[in-house]
Amino acid sequence: MHKQYRQYPQHRTHAKTHVMRLALATATAAALTGGLLTFSAATATAADSTKVPQADFNGDGIGDVAFSAADAYVSGHKAAGQLVVLYGTHSGVSGAKRSTLSQNTAGVPGTAEAGDIFGSDTAYADFNGDGYDDLAVASAHEKFGNDTDAGGLAVLWGSPSGLTGKGVAIADPAGSSHDYWGKTIAAGDFDGDGKADLAVGNSSSTIYVYRGGITSTGAAGLARTTIKPPIQSGGTALGPMNLTAGDINGDGRTDLVVDGFETKTDYGWNTNYYVPGTASGLSVSAAKALKAGIITAIGDINGDGFGDIVSGASWDNTKLSDGTTPPDSALGGKVNITYGSASGPASTTGITQNTGSVPGSSEKADNFGYELDLGDINGDGYQDLVVSAAYEDLSGAADTGMVTVLYGSAHGVNTSSGIQAFAQSTPGVPGNDEKGDLFGLDTKLDDVNGDGKADLLVGSYENAGDGTVTYLPSSGTKITTTGSRAIWPADAGVSTTGTPAFGANFAD
Repeated sequence: MHKQYRQYPQHRTHAKTHVMRLALATATAAALTGGLLTFSAATATAADSTKVPQADFNGDGIGDVAFSAADAYVSGHKAAGQLVVLYGTHSGVSGAKRSTLSQNTAGVPGTAEAGDIFGSDTAYADFNGDGYDDLAVASAHEKFGNDTDAGGLAVLWGSPSGLTGKGVAIADPAGSSHDYWGKTIAAGDFDGDGKADLAVGNSSSTIYVYRGGITSTGAAGLARTTIKPPIQSGGTALGPMNLTAGDINGDGRTDLVVDGFETKTDYGWNTNYYVPGTASGLSVSAAKALKAGIITAIGDINGDGFGDIVSGASWDNTKLSDGTTPPDSALGGKVNITYGSASGPASTTGITQNTGSVPGSSEKADNFGYELDLGDINGDGYQDLVVSAAYEDLSGAADTGMVTVLYGSAHGVNTSSGIQAFAQSTPGVPGNDEKGDLFGLDTKLDDVNGDGKADLLVGSYENAGDGTVTYLPSSGTKITTTGSRAIWPADAGVSTTGTPAFGANFAD
């Protein structure tokens, strides 16, 4: 899912400032040192290309979950960053079967240095075609020579042992023309040739697309193209805020949704663009503007064979200093669902906490739509939706956070029945509602116990930035707290010095 070039809470102003006018976003971006949250899709066949893929790094048939502790200390270096992989088992995920990697791990390109933010964005696919999913990993603040914040990108190979650290660097082909190489990344089969492609963003509006798979030689010899959607360019808050891959028109080729700031007005409002995949790759000439939103997922919610676009517009409908209000905004945030069709994006439905039987109520700064993801929880063939309101106030405490699970159907997302909500005050969920926990800082729906049903994982900012990952399994029909557990930094060998933000960014 997994998503905007975000600051973690210790670095950023309130989330709503990210999605106001471009000038506001630019001003707050000067202090960016946090993670980039992205939703991307692994290569899929035409038959299943509208489902949300899950990673299997060790090839055992059970889903695995990778996430960052991008602000973690490594060998004394602040915010060098680490990557954690929890391997799925028949009892779900825990710290018992995992890999913890940094740029000091043998085989990982680069060296752990202060501020690199290794793991700032991630995208998985079987790039080398060996049957094991691989992981593209960015360190968007990597410094090269005198180029501060140049950014770095590597692909780590899957194997029978999972991700071991072996990998290859993907060099920036135009480092002097932009910063933050790997700022946003997404994987998919954009030309339908059966090989995984990789789209790479940076601080400019030019997106680089590597086609035809990636091998131990890296990008050497790959077909590399560029696309330039109509978004603002330059600076840390500009260029693509998020890249999201999925098949929206059902043709078996992966399409791309680019979240950014449009260029038609002086300052630019947040706007998403649909860029379809074709036999020759992504086609900007056929791009279409979508509703606003920064956090995006794609999957077939209504089972019609077309991927649906779900975007979180978590900001309030507050008037700005010039008297204008962000377009398509709502009190407390909203989620836009644009249903797919053979011709691409079709009708759009908006959901807030005041819609139907959605739990809670729309309140200022709840940030409903802060994070979201899709997966089939009950195995009925419809993709289900989890939405976080990371700044929800509960139990008399501010910014504790909660997540809402809405189920897919032939008519789309069901907002009248079957809805679930989880917070740390929900019986059976580990922990308690505490100020600043931000339960729902990231979310993931994947089958990590091998029963064919998607389980829920929730990241939070627990303990003032240490972070934690909460596992809530599917019962086969719904998400349950039976068998739930929390995975802490110590369970994965991550230091809690500083604010590691463990679990703040799941790979997609």
